[in-house]
Amino acid sequence: MPGNPYIFKIQRYSIHDGPGIRTTLFFQGCPLSCRWCHNPESQAMPEKAGSENMDGIALALMAIIEKDLIFYDDSGGGVTFSGGEPLCRPGLLFRLLGMCREKEIHTCLDTSGYGDTKILLKAAQKVDLILYDIKLFDKAAHEKYTGKTNGIVLENLKQLSRRKADIRLRFPLIPGMTDTDENIDRVIDFLRENTVYRDIHILPFHKAGERKYKLLNMKNDLKDIQEPSVAWVGTIKKRFEAFGFNVRIRG
Repeated sequence: MPGNPYIFKIQRYSIHDGPGIRTTLFFQGCPLSCRWCHNPESQAMPEKAGSENMDGIALALMAIIEKDLIFYDDSGGGVTFSGGEPLCRPGLLFRLLGMCREKEIHTCLDTSGYGDTKILLKAAQKVDLILYDIKLFDKAAHEKYTGKTNGIVLENLKQLSRRKADIRLRFPLIPGMTDTDENIDRVIDFLRENTVYRDIHILPFHKAGERKYKLLNMKNDLKDIQEPSVAWVGTIKKRFEAFGFNVRIRG
């Protein structure tokens, strides 16, 4: 977004970032570098301008958000804060959440869970729904494929569960990485033993972001990985369902 170092894209009429028709704001900057990231341009942290008018930025963004109020009302939609990682920019995130609440606009926070616990818990009190990724249970595997270990991610999910925050879990299904028997079993065990959450969306790997890596001259570690078959996705779905999970594909 021109003039705003913290938002790199705004997508109107989005139908895959939460319920209903939504406007999705993509925050610039992410502490992770997931190998399957379909927004690799979002990973770099913005330079600290220091003197920008955060209230002015929020008001400009709200003007865009409010253009589609009729679609939110008719579809049960709203606004989703995605990225990148919105928790990296709490000042702007909290301003927008407060403004949306004043306008009675439904809000979603799309997060990796890798962030300051206090900021996340504060956001959970202000947002209507959290879209929360759980990718890999093994600490070393998480670091290998995302650049960071997963202790913060798992602990933050426990903290949200204790407070019964409204969460929609999401499981990125990446061939050879997250779809192993061991990883799926351990993710299921963790969720059953440590959380109240039994709704999960499976997000099959897709190659939609492949062109971005070429344009950005970035290494694409998954260029030779094929998208999982419908049958394989169905098999993974049944594995979660066997342990009492309500499963949706994508969404």
